[in-house]
Amino acid sequence: MAKPTGPDGHLLTFPPTARERYDRGIPVCSATTNKLTADKMNVVIFGAPGSGKGTQSEKLIKKYGLHHISTGEVLRDHIARKTPIGQIANTYIKQGQLIPDSLMIRILEEILDNEPKAKDGVILDGFPRTVPQADALKRFFERRGQKLHHVIGLEVPEDELIVRMIRRGEQTGRADDNPETIKNRLKVYHEATTPLRDYYMKEGKYRRIDGQGDVDTIFNRISAAIDSPEAAG
Repeated sequence: MAKPTGPDGHLLTFPPTARERYDRGIPVCSATTNKLTADKMNVVIFGAPGSGKGTQSEKLIKKYGLHHISTGEVLRDHIARKTPIGQIANTYIKQGQLIPDSLMIRILEEILDNEPKAKDGVILDGFPRTVPQADALKRFFERRGQKLHHVIGLEVPEDELIVRMIRRGEQTGRADDNPETIKNRLKVYHEATTPLRDYYMKEGKYRRIDGQGDVDTIFNRISAAIDSPEAAG
């Protein structure tokens, strides 16, 4: 796997993950290994930009007691602080491109290794977005004796997604919510991330959710899919 580089071409450096500390013979305390307990649920919420992942994540957090990890929020924080990660990520976001897998995987491992609340179960918003990222996430959980339980797929027609994102851009001033960038983001999404649906359908984890309607109606659909006996296991 290619290692991420900064705008100047130099390799980005990160603190070692728990797995790397173990491989190097460095003592790893329970707080940093952050092993998730076996009875806690891990969820990915999946969908195109503008599909409502953030809104539904907040409701899932309250109902199921999950820790929310939004890679979009993490990246925007890095961009605001102008960190090396933020600088390289911003160049991709401005062009409507996905962040390289190697960078996203490393960021997520850092979060899960060092966030104590993650042991209570997580909901991942914005990761994975590619099959290599999905493979990396599966290996991450397997190393900890864990698994991903559900992949919530919010499916919304493209014309509605465009309307939602234009409205959001007008309200928030987000630079990546203009018409030209929106169309490119959706094109990239369909090309690079749609295969994730097939990936998780084969694993029996994909829960297709109609993402149209009011917030509560959509959430009721998600809850029914998670709580269904057929979805257990």
